[in-house]
Amino acid sequence: MAERRAFAQKISRTVAAEVRKQISGQYGGSPQLLKNLNIGGSVSHHTTVPLTEAVDPVDLEDYLITHPLAVESGPLRDLLEFPPDDIEVVYTPRECRTLVSAVPEESEMDPHVRDCVRSYTEDWAIVNRKYHKLGTGFNPNTLDKQKERQKGLPKQIFESDEAPDGNSYQDEQDDLKRRSMSIDDTPRGSWACSIFDLKNSLPDALLPNLLDRTPNEEIDHHNEDQRKSSRHKELFALHPAPDEEEPIERLSVPEVPKEHFGQRLLVKCLSLKFEIEIEPIFASLALYDVKEKKKISENFYFDLNSEQMKGMLRPHVPPAAISTLARSAIFSITYPSQDVFLVIKLEKVLQQGDIGECAEPYMIFKESDAAKNKEKLEKLKGQAEQFCQRLGKYRMPFAWTAIHLMNIVSSAGSLERDSTEVEVGTGERKGSWSERRNSSIVGRRSLERTTSGDEACNLTSFRPATLTVTNFFKQEGDRLSDEDLYKFLADMRRPSSVLRRLRPITAQLKIDISPAPENPHYCLTPELLQVKLYPDSRVRPTREILEFPARDVYVPNTTYRNLLYVYPQSLNFANRQGSARNITVKVQFMYGEDPSNAMPVIFGKSSCPEFSKEAYTAVVYHNRSPDFHEEIKIKLPATLTDHHHLLFTFYHVSCQQKQNTPLETPVGYTWIPMLQNGRLKTGQFCLPVSLEKPPQAYSVLSPEVPLPGMKWVDNHKGVFNVEVVAVSSLHTQDPYLDKFFALVHALDEHMFPVRIGDMRIMENNLENELKSSISALNSSQLEPVVRFLHLLLDKLILLVVRPPVIAGQIVNLGQASFEAMASIINRLHKNLDGNQDQHGRNSLLASYIYYVFRLPNTYPNSPSPGPGGLGGSVHYATMARSAVRPASLNLNRSRSLSNSNPDISGTPTSPDDEVRSIIGTKGLDRSNSWVNTGGPKAAPWGSNPSPSAESTQATDRSCNRMSSHTETSSFLQTLTGRLPTKKLFHEELALQWVVCSGSVREAALQQAWFFFELMVKSMVHHLYFADKLDAPRKNRFPERFMDDVTALVSTIAGDIVSRFQKDTEMVERLNTSLAFFLNDLLSIMDRGFVFALIKTCYKQVSSKLYSLTNPSNLASLRLDFLRIICSHEHYVTLNLPCSLLTPPASPSPSVSSATSQSSGFSTNVQDQKIANMFELSVPFRQQHYLAGLVLTELAVILDPDAEG
Repeated sequence: MAERRAFAQKISRTVAAEVRKQISGQYGGSPQLLKNLNIGGSVSHHTTVPLTEAVDPVDLEDYLITHPLAVESGPLRDLLEFPPDDIEVVYTPRECRTLVSAVPEESEMDPHVRDCVRSYTEDWAIVNRKYHKLGTGFNPNTLDKQKERQKGLPKQIFESDEAPDGNSYQDEQDDLKRRSMSIDDTPRGSWACSIFDLKNSLPDALLPNLLDRTPNEEIDHHNEDQRKSSRHKELFALHPAPDEEEPIERLSVPEVPKEHFGQRLLVKCLSLKFEIEIEPIFASLALYDVKEKKKISENFYFDLNSEQMKGMLRPHVPPAAISTLARSAIFSITYPSQDVFLVIKLEKVLQQGDIGECAEPYMIFKESDAAKNKEKLEKLKGQAEQFCQRLGKYRMPFAWTAIHLMNIVSSAGSLERDSTEVEVGTGERKGSWSERRNSSIVGRRSLERTTSGDEACNLTSFRPATLTVTNFFKQEGDRLSDEDLYKFLADMRRPSSVLRRLRPITAQLKIDISPAPENPHYCLTPELLQVKLYPDSRVRPTREILEFPARDVYVPNTTYRNLLYVYPQSLNFANRQGSARNITVKVQFMYGEDPSNAMPVIFGKSSCPEFSKEAYTAVVYHNRSPDFHEEIKIKLPATLTDHHHLLFTFYHVSCQQKQNTPLETPVGYTWIPMLQNGRLKTGQFCLPVSLEKPPQAYSVLSPEVPLPGMKWVDNHKGVFNVEVVAVSSLHTQDPYLDKFFALVHALDEHMFPVRIGDMRIMENNLENELKSSISALNSSQLEPVVRFLHLLLDKLILLVVRPPVIAGQIVNLGQASFEAMASIINRLHKNLDGNQDQHGRNSLLASYIYYVFRLPNTYPNSPSPGPGGLGGSVHYATMARSAVRPASLNLNRSRSLSNSNPDISGTPTSPDDEVRSIIGTKGLDRSNSWVNTGGPKAAPWGSNPSPSAESTQATDRSCNRMSSHTETSSFLQTLTGRLPTKKLFHEELALQWVVCSGSVREAALQQAWFFFELMVKSMVHHLYFADKLDAPRKNRFPERFMDDVTALVSTIAGDIVSRFQKDTEMVERLNTSLAFFLNDLLSIMDRGFVFALIKTCYKQVSSKLYSLTNPSNLASLRLDFLRIICSHEHYVTLNLPCSLLTPPASPSPSVSSATSQSSGFSTNVQDQKIANMFELSVPFRQQHYLAGLVLTELAVILDPDAEG
C-alpha cells in the first residue's frame, strides 16, 4: 500500500458514533446543565426513563386547562388548539340519475318496502375531518382531481387525425395503396409519409414579419405574454403523478355507492329493407353468451317500418307512446367475451301458412324484377292487407340472424378512420360465415382472427362501426327454443357452418355500433324513467337495456327496481281432445279473479302504448306442441298480496275466415300465484292446464292442487313450461334473508303469528327463531347478501341498539348480531378479494361506513336521524345527559353489564318501573326525546353553554318530561312489544368485541378495520346529536366505555406481538387498522387517554422487541404504527409546540416548580430550555409526546448500543 500523504495523516478518523458519545459525555457531565435540569426537583438524574421505554404522556386536556393560551388570536393560536369546526357531520343528497326518483307509485307500503325505499333514497351521512387534507395521510393528486384539472383543456388535433374532406372511393383505394405496412401497424401513420402527399398538399400560410428586425427584449416580452395567455394555473399538476407505492398513512375515500353498469355499447338501428315491401316487419335485439348458454340482456324492440306499412295495422294498434318509438339502445356487458352474440329476431303479422310458405316470396322475388312481377306483388300485398285487418294483433316468427360482437369490435378497433363500414352476410362469397367489410377496406386484416381470452374484449375504446346485415335465416317452427339458438350460434363460429347451406332471406339491416357516451341525452331507463339530461320529451329516445349478467355481480342495490320477466317456453297439447293448432298464450298480471282485475303493468314492445293489460305469444301455424321465444316484461307492484297472480289463457286462432267461427277460441287456462308463503315465486314451472275457467278463489292455490270437478289436459300432467325471472331490489329471492327480514318486521309491527314457509311462528318461540335466523344468515347466497348489504347491516345494528321485548322479557341480541356481522364481513373479504385497497379494506364495506351508516332511531317505525333523509329533523331518541358526563351512560356498571351481556337477560317488573329506574339517574334530553315536538335541535350546533346552565337544563328536563316519557314508554310497549331501552352502538360494539372469543373473535380481528371505523363514526354521530362536539373531551364518553376501549386496544396489541411471525399478512392489516383507529380517536376523545393507549401498545411491543434476535419485522410494524398516528393533521398541536419544557404540573406543585413557571425569562429556565433542545429528556418526551416517540426511534436506530 502506498504511504499516506502528509496532509491525510492529520485528518481525524473518529467515526460519527464516537463523536455523539463524546458530546453526550461532555453534555451529561456539565454541572450547570445538570443543575438546571433538576429545577423543581421532580426530574432528577437518576429517574430518567430509558429510550427503549415509553414515558408517561402528559395529560393534554388538563395541561391545556392549567396553562391557558397566552395568544388571543392569529395564526399562532391555530397551532395551540384544534379548530372548533374540526369535525363536521354532513348530510349530502344522493345523486339521482333520473329526472324523477325511482320510487313505488303506491302510497301504502309494507314495512320491508318502506325500509328498502328509505335505504335507496335517504341522504348520505358523511363524517368529515375538515382539515384532514392538511395531514400527510391526504393525497392531493387523486384521479378525480386530475380529471377536474383537465376539464376545459383544448383537445390537441394533429393533421393526421383529421379525415380528408370529400374522400371518394378511389381516393380511399389510393390511400390504402400508398401506406406502407410499418406505418399502417402504428396507431397513427404520418400524414406526410409519402412523396405523393407532399407534392399534392397545399402550403401553410406564411408567417408574417418573420424576417423583420426586432429587438431581443421585445421578442422575449412577446414570448412571455404568449406563454402566460391561456396558461393553466396548475400546469405541472396536469402531469400524472409517478407510479409509486402509496404511503402507508394514506386512506382513500371510498367510491360513492351507485348503480352497476358494465361496459356500455350504443346500438343504433338505421334501416331495414327487404327485396319486396308488402307488410310490416317487427324486430328485436338481444345479447346472448354462447359459452354460459345465457341470454345476457332483455329484448330491445324497434320498428323500422314506413308510415305506409304501419298504416296497415291502424285498427289494431292504439296511438304509440314516444318511449316505444326508440331506434337506439344502450347495452351493458359486465363480462365481455369472445362468446357474445347480438341476435336479431324478426316477426310478422300472423297469416295462413307455415313460416316456410310465408318466407318464400322474400327469397324468390328481387327488387330489380319488381316491374316484371308487379301483378304477383300486388296480389301478395292485397293478401297481407287482409291478414293485417283480421289478424293484426297476432304475430308469427319470421327470421333471425346473429352478429359475432367481438369480431366487429376488434376489426373496428384496428381502423384509422372515424367510423367503419362492415357487411355481414351468410358467407356465400369467400366461402365462410364471417363479418366482412365493404370492398373499400377488405384485406387490411382478417376479421376471423380473434384474440383468445376475455382480456382483449374491450368495448370502451373501439372505433364506431356501421354494419350492413345482408342475410337472415328463416325461423324453423320446431326450433324456436333458446337451446336450439345456442346450437346455431356455436355452429356459426365453425368454418364449415351448416347455416351456410341454408337458403337466406335477402335483406339490408343497417346498424351503428359504438361505445356509449358517458352521459347520453334523451335516454330512458329500463323502467322508462327519463335520465338526466332530457331537454325535450318529444324527441325520439334511446333505451337503456337491462343486463342479465352472465355471472354474479356483487354490488349493493342503490335504486328501486321491481321487474318481472315471463318466458313461456313450450306447450304440449298432443293429447288434448279437439282442435287446437294455431295456439297463442295470452299473459295477464291479475290482482284478483275477475277478468277486469288485469293490471296495466305489461311493458309495450314497439310502436304501441307504454303499458298494456295483456301480451300474446307468437303463433306457430298448425302446431299442437309449439315452442315459444317470447319475453314478457312486467312492472311488479311494490306490495303484493295472496291474490296477485299470472294468468295464462291459451287460444286457438282461426286463420281462415269462416262463418260462425270466432277469431279466437279459449282452449286452456293455468296460473302462477305470485306469493308463496309471503315470498315471491320465481323459477322454472311445468304447469298443468285446465280445460275450464278456474273457479272462484283459485288465485290463492297452485294449479298443481287437484281442484274438485275441474277437467285438465292430459290427466292433470304438467304440459306448459314457463320461466319467471325477477330483477328486484325489494325481493331478496333468498330464503334465509327473507326469513330474517320477515321476523325483524314482525317485531316492528308486533304482528303475530308470523307465517314463514310452512311455519307459523308464535310470539313464545319468536326469540329462538330470531336467533336461529341471524345465525343462518351465513348459509345465504353471497350475491343477494351483497345486493341487500346496506339494509342487512342496518337491521343487525338496530337489533344491537334496540333489544326487543318478547313476551315481557328483554332479549339481548348484541352477541348474535355481532357474530353475524363478523361472519358476513369475512365472507365478503374472502370472496371479493379483488375489491380491496392496500390496507385490505373491502370497498363495498368502506362505502357503507362512509356514506350509509348512521345511528339508527331506537324507536319502532321512526325514521333514522339526520336532516335530508326520510328522518327530516327528528333525531334518535335518547336519554338526557348531565353536566359532567352523558347521563344516558350514567348507569352503574353492574346494571350496564346486565343489559349488555349476552348471557344475562333482565326482566323488568313493569314498563313504568323500568323507565323510572332509568330516569332515576337521568334527565331527559329536550332536543332528542321521542315525544319532542320542537323539531330541530334547540341549541345551534357549535354553541357551548356553560356547565351550570347545562346542569340546570338537565334538572328541568328531568322534572318536566318524567310523566310524558313514562306514558310514552308504556304506550310503546303496548303498541310494539318493545321498551324504549336504548344502547349506544359504539359502547355495545366495544363490549361485544372485548367479551367475544374463539372463531368470532378471530373473524373480528381479521376485519378489525371495519369495526373500528364503524365505532368511530358511531361516536361522532353520538356527539353530534347530543350536542357534545364542543363539550370538554373528558366529559364526552363514560368511564366504562373507555375501559372497554383500553381493554380492546391492549388485547389487540397483544395479538400483534404474539402473532407477527405466524400470521404476517393479517398482523400487518391489524397493526394499520389499530393505528388508524387511534389516529381517529385523537380527533374526538380525551387526547391524554389516547396517548395512554399509544403507550400501552408501545409497552407491549417493546417488551417483546428487545428480546428478539431479529427484531426487524416487529420494529417495522411499530414504525408503520407510529407513522400513521403521526400523519394526523394536527400533529403539531398534539405536540404542545409552545409550552415550557417543565415537568407536567402536579396537583400541588412545588415552590421551585411554580417559580420556574412564573419567571419565564430567568437564566435557569433559559438554560434548561437550551439543554432540553439537545437531549431527549423525560419532560421533552412527555410534553412533545408524538415527536418524542419519533425521535426516540431515530436515536435508538442511530445508536442501538447506547445505554438505555
